[in-house]
Amino acid sequence: MDITPSGIDPARRTGRFEIRYWNPCPWAVIAALLVVALALGTGIATAQDADEEVSVIAPLASRSLILDAVALADRLVAVGERGHVLISEDGGASWRQVEVPTKAMLTAVAFVDNQVGVAVGHDSVILRTTDGGETWSLVYSAPEDESPFFDVWFADADNGIAVGAYGSHYSTVDGGMTWDFEPLGDTDWHLHEISRADNGRLYMAAEAGMAYRSDDDGATWTELPSPYEGSYFGVLPLDGDTVLFFGLRGHLFRSEDAGEDWQEIPTGTEALLTNGVRLADGTVVVVGLGGAVLISTDGGRTFSFHQQPGRRGISAVVETANGSLLLVGEFGVRMATITELTTAAD
Repeated sequence: MDITPSGIDPARRTGRFEIRYWNPCPWAVIAALLVVALALGTGIATAQDADEEVSVIAPLASRSLILDAVALADRLVAVGERGHVLISEDGGASWRQVEVPTKAMLTAVAFVDNQVGVAVGHDSVILRTTDGGETWSLVYSAPEDESPFFDVWFADADNGIAVGAYGSHYSTVDGGMTWDFEPLGDTDWHLHEISRADNGRLYMAAEAGMAYRSDDDGATWTELPSPYEGSYFGVLPLDGDTVLFFGLRGHLFRSEDAGEDWQEIPTGTEALLTNGVRLADGTVVVVGLGGAVLISTDGGRTFSFHQQPGRRGISAVVETANGSLLLVGEFGVRMATITELTTAAD
């Protein structure tokens, strides 16, 4: 199914909403208002209405709810509530907001190179940029579906995948200009995050303890024998076949054989864990709600817990070109070092 604005499949699901949506994605937990937005479809009646929307330039956008970010060669790009897209060209010292053609909440962003990128979010919004995030075009929007996207990932300049609520799984072969719906079997679970290992394997974290692996760049997926029935919100591949899955109540699991066998790793917290990154020096950082920061220097075998002052939810963490960390969440954007994260902890 081609979901360019001119080609909408009349058989597409519409108006779906279930009580189990209260097993929410990380950003829905970060602020209760997001649950309302999901239930009500953010109050936008039609895709045509969404096409006419433009994000409002807000003086305090860098302090608003920011959900994801990416580090490019010469800039940082972050996305979040109300269609906010922020750009920093000085390593996060200052930020400016750019206008985009939606007010929908943006949940994830990915770039195929330093210029071409895609952002996804509520109202099934897909935005695309070809100039490093300066300007964006609305590729698709379907607020009547009440089915947000949660993550987007690219294998190369052409091939990418976007995933979201109720088993939404879409692919592109033209750098994000058009997208096709490709069901992930008969699953109806919310698909939360995709991440690629250095050996090329893809992993996907989903609700209800569902974990998936693909050995062919997402063409097919294998359900892994998960040790946990609670939802996973993040997945972080490490070296070779080692991978971490994490999510509700501080649960974090480690596998050294591509998800066939698992060991639960103590985290010292019951906070929902949302995202993680392996730094250039091998340090592993996992973040979550309540200001949770977990740090490992032994390949994810053990973690130290460092709760940040203020205990505000962290949605994502990104390593920048100079080795600093960009944290985004309900506080907006924050730059920090590993030392600052450990010494500032409660």
